[in-house]
Amino acid sequence: MGKLARAVLGLALAGMLAGCALVDARAAAREAAFEAQFPPTGQLLEVNGTTVHAHVEGSGPDLVLLHGASGNTRDFTFDLVDRLKDRYRVIAFDRPGLGWTDPIANNANPIAQAELLRAAARQLDVHDPIVLGHSYGGAVALAWAMRAPADTAALVIVSGATEPWPGELTGWYAFVGSPVGNRIAPPLLTALTPVAVGERIMAGIFAPQPVPPGYADHIGVGLAARRETYRANARQITQLRPYLRSMAPAYPRLTLPVEIVHGAEDGVVPASIHAVPLARDLPNARLTILPGVGHMAHHADPAAVVAAIDRAAARSDRR
Repeated sequence: MGKLARAVLGLALAGMLAGCALVDARAAAREAAFEAQFPPTGQLLEVNGTTVHAHVEGSGPDLVLLHGASGNTRDFTFDLVDRLKDRYRVIAFDRPGLGWTDPIANNANPIAQAELLRAAARQLDVHDPIVLGHSYGGAVALAWAMRAPADTAALVIVSGATEPWPGELTGWYAFVGSPVGNRIAPPLLTALTPVAVGERIMAGIFAPQPVPPGYADHIGVGLAARRETYRANARQITQLRPYLRSMAPAYPRLTLPVEIVHGAEDGVVPASIHAVPLARDLPNARLTILPGVGHMAHHADPAAVVAAIDRAAARSDRR
């Protein structure tokens, strides 16, 4: 390589490094702004060196809420917690790597997530909770019960990703979950993507229902747009299927009451692949399919979800 070629290559590499530094600086500034705009709404617990965010309201039997992919506790505090806090002590957790909870070493493992959150629940003196999981949180709720069947009153699985689905994930999440995509994509997304893009993605998740007025401002789309949150979320989604394959054979041994609520029009986590087989696998399950409802059933038909929680409490005698 001649001197001129080496010089040009050196300039190109320097430009690339400078560009990366600028992107990272821009990403860090946006993250700081997002976090200032959407601070924790609850308490930050230290659990074996890991920070766990817990939002606690109300009084009565303990009810634990576990959110789905890309989410945080604000998904529940937007509306659902207010419908429940008059008769339950509601404990909503940010799952590891999302919201204000730190990631853990085995961050894609729903069983490891459940163990961390169970330890956090012990700090809050939670006893025999009803555990509700939405979407990915449904897998964590099942893992919670599998690890502590005698100390879990009941489960409520809402739009749950709970069964190993056919085929492999491709597209965006697969790219971000790859080594190259994991390094390149999150900084660029955090630094450059308008918040409106996240809101359009949100609209697809809510379909066929519209996003409720005020939800986008409340949920804090920016919290999901942080670099490490992108990475954690992509790992969790792309690596969930093998864990479900290992968990599913144990479902028939769960004898506690389980309420399963799922939208008939859920195109994100189809009921035919997840809710219907899960209802067959569990010996004490009740399945409710909501006609015309998509993935966000607790927003599309909150009364049906609240009724399922109340049935779970009655069936478990936690009233």
